[in-house]
Amino acid sequence: MAKLHVLGSGGPRPIKARFGSSHIVDVGGRKIMFDCGPASTYKMAQIGLHPLDIDYLFFTHHHFDHDVDFPCFMLTRWDESIGKENQLNVFGPNYTESITERLVGEEGAFAYDLNARRNHPLSQSLYEKRGGTLPRPRINVKARDVGPGTVFTGNDFEITAAPAEHVQPYLDSLAYRLDTSEGSIVFTGDTEPCERVVELARGADALVSMCGNFESVYDERRPADVGQTGTLGAAEMAAEAGVKQLFLVHVGPDLSAPENRERGIAEVKTVFDGEVTLTDELQTYDWHKHDHGHDAPVADPETHPHIHRH
Repeated sequence: MAKLHVLGSGGPRPIKARFGSSHIVDVGGRKIMFDCGPASTYKMAQIGLHPLDIDYLFFTHHHFDHDVDFPCFMLTRWDESIGKENQLNVFGPNYTESITERLVGEEGAFAYDLNARRNHPLSQSLYEKRGGTLPRPRINVKARDVGPGTVFTGNDFEITAAPAEHVQPYLDSLAYRLDTSEGSIVFTGDTEPCERVVELARGADALVSMCGNFESVYDERRPADVGQTGTLGAAEMAAEAGVKQLFLVHVGPDLSAPENRERGIAEVKTVFDGEVTLTDELQTYDWHKHDHGHDAPVADPETHPHIHRH
């Protein structure tokens, strides 16, 4: 059965139980990472995973709560390597290439560290003891700026992206769909409910959706508080897309408080009748392929008022 490892299930405000966004899908023996928010590398270690397990990383967008641990992840993966590992392939909307270059390029922010670890006898000795052969190769990362459409096709999985609606025009945001022989899972990233994300998720098995707060909180703050999804918005996207499992992530402090969790899930279930999980960090969840029978019908906008149509 496919797994969803939740490393980060919060937002940009650090609280004891959650901070930032990062997820790893374990399917068909391959582990694919989506976002790399605060302390993702350390959180991986907490659940028995390692950066060298990851060859593919997809960024939904470049707010710091989704990418701030990227340098730590890259450097740890390289520093633990023996020079025979696969290239790290990184995909994301605009700025993905420039961020990567500015961090680990030949004149990047961490070039001094990479240079020292490649050339100092202490680091060379440790590298050889791990099984590496000198000279130590440079960090092996390929970053690509991508947009909507098919982002990557491999032997055993395909990634498709759709535009999400978050903080444009300042940052582009993408939702991703992962299709494999073992099932399909969609990550909304940070977005307000929108038809393009619903279309991306249509017929998928699982939806991993931002769910920052109770819908009533966002309704009170609109139109200023756009670009976010609450309980009913997540439920409506899942229901219209016809998914069977809904995982709530990017959960804010109010919704994640112990006394509010059951109320939040109950609110989601008033619209979506599938399986609902309000995720916690450092937890692993099962998801699996379902027999959908037929595509879900397109819902009436009046029935699903939080989904913006274009």
